[in-house]
Amino acid sequence: MTAEVQDETTSEWQQLIQGEWHGRPCLFDAEGNHVGYERVDRASVVEDGVARYWMNTQLEARGPLKNRFELGAQFDFGIVDSDENRVYCGPDFYGTGQPYGQFVDAHYYSPGWQADLRTWNQVLPDGDTQVYSSVLHDGWAVCAVFNGVYKRTFDHHTNPETQAYVDEWIATETRRGPTPQVLPTKEPGAWTGTMFVHDTTQAQIGETQVRIEHDPIDLRRARHHVTWDGVLSRDYTFERYRDGARLQYDGPEVFGNATAYGRALFTSQHIVGPDARGVEKIRGREVLIDSASRELAVVWQLLSGDTTTHFVHGLLTWEPR
Repeated sequence: MTAEVQDETTSEWQQLIQGEWHGRPCLFDAEGNHVGYERVDRASVVEDGVARYWMNTQLEARGPLKNRFELGAQFDFGIVDSDENRVYCGPDFYGTGQPYGQFVDAHYYSPGWQADLRTWNQVLPDGDTQVYSSVLHDGWAVCAVFNGVYKRTFDHHTNPETQAYVDEWIATETRRGPTPQVLPTKEPGAWTGTMFVHDTTQAQIGETQVRIEHDPIDLRRARHHVTWDGVLSRDYTFERYRDGARLQYDGPEVFGNATAYGRALFTSQHIVGPDARGVEKIRGREVLIDSASRELAVVWQLLSGDTTTHFVHGLLTWEPR
């Protein structure tokens, strides 16, 4: 797992994700039901000045999605390596990804899966953990979701200790991955942490301290008071109601809904309070990495109307109260 020397001729994102990444993302159907796993080893590499991405996958699933996503081959596609537009040139994926510091927002198409993908990859502050999700669409309709957490290595093929580390991680992810995102139902507390803020030019314009006060009302409803303090400041309160994999935001200052695919919650929030500067929206992904530690990996796409203004991302830690 020893780090390699960075190649300064490649993009910052390429340097950030060097090495091999290992995970076992879960597969969910459109309604949020867990239907399988995909064992993945992947890397984005530069060889002789040419960038390419490969993914060795092993699908274990059931139902119609198994037939759709079983390809019998390793994914492989060329990349235009850039921190502005990271272009996927086929043959297995076509599209682009835009890096925002330690987060990349990618939108591309898979001819093999016959699906349009919105993929979010977030590298956590330790540099060796990556939170991944792909929401797959038929047109505008969600047909499936993959999500999981990856770990990085540099000597997996030659080091037995690294191989044992990866095996242990895959076993851990196998247990964690299908677990529904259920926040504490009888324990108040707060998630706090530093979030990175990027504008639409993809530049980091600063940081904001985020605090999410969590107060359970009953086994399915909780009240959240959220504050941002820094380069962006916000203050809003809402009640959230969980109904299976679906979630409702019932005001007074946020309305919207969300769907959980295991521990990953995909949100659509409309902020209507006095601090919203009109009507702001958040399209977000909130991943409860482990129900024991309760770390929350957050990515929020902030919009004014339907125009993106910022990406806000970071890792929040739990404080019981």
